[in-house]
Amino acid sequence: MREEYNFSNAQKNPYIKKLKKQITINIDADTIDYFKNQSESSGIPYQTLINLYLADCASKQKQLKLSWQ
Repeated sequence: MREEYNFSNAQKNPYIKKLKKQITINIDADTIDYFKNQSESSGIPYQTLINLYLADCASKQKQLKLSWQ
């Protein structure tokens, strides 16, 4: 290892906006099963599918329409 490193030509991480934050969330078992089934058919991990779906909702600024019946 060197005693000192030169970072004068260093560049910022271009993917900094894509960093993820780990959280804890309670999701119904049926919802998880739905995404796990989608995962099997698509080959994409179910947590990634959930993230993609939520990211799509956020980017399109979808508003929730709740109806209590």
